[in-house]
Amino acid sequence: MEQQATAPRPPAGTDAPAGHPSTPSTPSALSPLSPLDIEQAEAAIVEHYPRLVRLGYLVLPAGLGRNRRVLTAHALVQRSLPRNRVSLVECAPDAVPGPRGPEARRNDDPGYAYVRLRVLRGALAAGRPRGRLWPPRPGLLPPPLPQVWGLRLFPRSGGADELALDQALGRLSPPARAAFVLRALELPADREVRALLAAAGVADPGAALSEAAAAQVPAGSRDGSLLKSAEFDPCTLQARPTDLMRRRQHLRAAAAALAAAVVCGGLLAVPSGGWGPDGAAAPAYARNAAAEQAVDPGGLTRAPADAWRRADRPGFASWPARGDRTDDEALLRRALSVWARPGSTVQVTATPGTPAGPAPGPPQLLYAGAVDSAVVVLLYDGLRVVRYAEPRNGDATAAALDFARTDAADADAATAVVLGRTDGNVRYLTAPWVASTAVRDLLDPAGAAQSLHRSADGVTDPTAGPAAAGDCRSWPVLQLDGRLATDLGELVPARLTGGAPASGPTTGDTDAGAADRAVWAHTVCLLPSLRSQGVRAVNAWRFARQPLPGGAGVAEWLCTRTETWRGAGGRAVAGFLTPGGRPGAQAAVVARAEDSPACGPRQPHVLAGALWKSPGGNWYALAAGSPDVVSITATGGVHGTGAGPVLALPAGQGAVARLAGRTRDGKRVAALK
Repeated sequence: MEQQATAPRPPAGTDAPAGHPSTPSTPSALSPLSPLDIEQAEAAIVEHYPRLVRLGYLVLPAGLGRNRRVLTAHALVQRSLPRNRVSLVECAPDAVPGPRGPEARRNDDPGYAYVRLRVLRGALAAGRPRGRLWPPRPGLLPPPLPQVWGLRLFPRSGGADELALDQALGRLSPPARAAFVLRALELPADREVRALLAAAGVADPGAALSEAAAAQVPAGSRDGSLLKSAEFDPCTLQARPTDLMRRRQHLRAAAAALAAAVVCGGLLAVPSGGWGPDGAAAPAYARNAAAEQAVDPGGLTRAPADAWRRADRPGFASWPARGDRTDDEALLRRALSVWARPGSTVQVTATPGTPAGPAPGPPQLLYAGAVDSAVVVLLYDGLRVVRYAEPRNGDATAAALDFARTDAADADAATAVVLGRTDGNVRYLTAPWVASTAVRDLLDPAGAAQSLHRSADGVTDPTAGPAAAGDCRSWPVLQLDGRLATDLGELVPARLTGGAPASGPTTGDTDAGAADRAVWAHTVCLLPSLRSQGVRAVNAWRFARQPLPGGAGVAEWLCTRTETWRGAGGRAVAGFLTPGGRPGAQAAVVARAEDSPACGPRQPHVLAGALWKSPGGNWYALAAGSPDVVSITATGGVHGTGAGPVLALPAGQGAVARLAGRTRDGKRVAALK
């Protein structure tokens, strides 16, 4: 049984127990051992980049020279981004104190604390004694990034006080220099500086603090005012040329070495059959008649422009070839070759259950043309739609290959294909039988649809796609005539339908009308969890209405059913919507079934329950089934039987009941859990 939002919930980051509704919760404070996401560290670097670079520049040894110190400081900050999630135990929790003043937000930011520690470690490592070959000290060699050729960069020169402070810092040991800088710019208390130095690997933080305190520095140095001057700002730089004569000699020697390497490499790399126009494709590994036909542009099949009008079942096979590059044999050959033999530089993606192998024979051409900053080729082999994309600037080695399974696609499922995504916007290629295209917001079911312009080839203008997971303030969907479809991060948008499923070989789902859109407005925020899952269609319908005890109104029970292209992995989710909620309020998830035919055409009935607290403070066990359920029985923590598709029984807080139902024809119905 399910509890409403007032019932205890599981801790954040864990799955809710079976039967608890999924409701938003307030984020808790991050503990010292919580995992740190890469996005948090990246946000801290972007926000505090000048401050972090200044810290690295000041701690690096002066012997590197100002140009090398500038580049190394930038490299330390840019390399401080973690490769994956890390535990905040690495962030020196003692060095992340409670609120102290106007800078508490930055110092309490775990992402900032982590990257600051990484920068400090790297800068201190640059000052360790010579003699160790590995790992190399930062600054010993030029950093791989950033690189500046032909120029020397250094901060603007300051006055006599800045020069004296720079010399004084150069005479301190690296730990003492770090202690002085941290004390002046970052942390006001010696205890915090000591903790951060210890986390950075300093053997004796106390001695470092004592040495820093005894340093002879100009007035205004210890409060950070001099350290914040342009003399120590590695982000405000001056440029001067390097040694021009020596550079000319080095360039001549490098050019001669490069020419020799190119000649030798070319002799070794040329295959026996010579070079071919296959772009980013890997070398051919076999001579096979079917394989050679699959990469021959002349063998591509093309449907006539009116084939869809004569087809028994319109689908992708009846799409004509469209686009302004359908006769570009070089482009088509590259697309076919990369599909048959994708090289190591090709980015290949495939939806779950979609084979990414070569075509069994000559595929069908659906589209070839320029789309924004890319050139796109769409192909179809009867099982899959394949999108090949390469940059429009002609770099055929930076190609991408996407596979989507589309077998048995009919006129309702083969309505559109994603041509490209740019800056959150999506372009679609629509089916030739689609007469009108529009965009509407599912969270505003009463709002009018906005017309979406298409070119003569059926390519839509860019339109906003659904926001990333976690942002459900709006959900734009594509309206194709009367059909609704949504982009879930795949080549083929998922179809959205409404209505109760019918048993038998055909479904009762229909294109979502006004009443169905009202149901979708309360369930649409489930869609982000379906991204990149190979979803073919999603159906949402209200399977029951239940008067609540005590005259508290009428609750609605909703079911959302997901179907996939691969035929497995279907999902059913039951939602409970109490009366009086705000417009667009999302139904609480009270039960779900994974890889189950429940709530679909094979099993068109559903039964679910929830534990509900009335406005008067009384708890009730509620249950509801689809209209074909004629009786419901509760056992376990609550006992009772009721005739009809709904049941309400008094219950204790936290009670868990087992539900079972019967249909008109005597079939037993198990409740979703």
